[in-house]
Amino acid sequence: MTVLKALAKNKGALLSLSVLVLFTFVAIFAPIVAPHAPSQVHESGLGLPPSFVADGVSGFLLGTDDLGRDTLSRLIYGARVSLGVGLMVVLLSATFGVLLGLLAGYFGGWFDAAVMRVVDILMSLPSILLAIVVVSVLGPSLINAVIAVSVVALPGFIRVVRGSVLAEKSKTYVSASKGFGASHFRIAVQNVLPNCMAPIIVQATLGFSDGILNVAALGFLGLGAQPPTPEWGVMLSDARAYIENAWWLVTLPGLCILIVVLSFNLLGDGLRDALDPKLKN
Repeated sequence: MTVLKALAKNKGALLSLSVLVLFTFVAIFAPIVAPHAPSQVHESGLGLPPSFVADGVSGFLLGTDDLGRDTLSRLIYGARVSLGVGLMVVLLSATFGVLLGLLAGYFGGWFDAAVMRVVDILMSLPSILLAIVVVSVLGPSLINAVIAVSVVALPGFIRVVRGSVLAEKSKTYVSASKGFGASHFRIAVQNVLPNCMAPIIVQATLGFSDGILNVAALGFLGLGAQPPTPEWGVMLSDARAYIENAWWLVTLPGLCILIVVLSFNLLGDGLRDALDPKLKN
């Protein structure tokens, strides 16, 4: 409850949470909310502008693309794809990152050194370049893009968890547990890991935004989701040729990416402030 009260005092985090709840609601109920199917072609309405612009049609609130597909419907279904991708990236990277960081921080020694050298190598490469290399090896697809971005996100989780475990391992309750004869598994999983959840939650929130942004970038480059999948990065890529005479095709998917990524970043900052005892005041 203390964390919720602290988060409620942060207007930016609260607004971001409201925006993300709205996007999540729209993504879950996309078949009900969307006025049309995302791949439905309207031959009589090719490249229509939004309804609030001159020559717009009331049946297509945000216009249509060059193939006559409803832009609003594709944005709504794109929210389902992008948020789902972000969730998958966080689950994969958090699962393996927490496991490796916990083992490296708790046991130390050669395993810790080996894990951290791999982390140093991964972090020495630009994230999008590393993701491109992984997708190039696996082949362009949405699933492979998720795997590639998860690999890119691993070092962040490993470093955060390892640092937290090293700090917790030196505390007296760990020594007391060892004195009572508790196993390494019990100490690491039941005692140390729960006390490291605050930075993990913050890292997961920030990793969500990075996952969405990186997968959208891969989709824009043609290495992520493939047409006609209604993914925001793919929509941006398809609209490049019409940037001068159909601004809505480029602006609207870009705004969706901007709003969601910014909301996750602000929410992550708010959670960090709420969960960090040093920042309570």
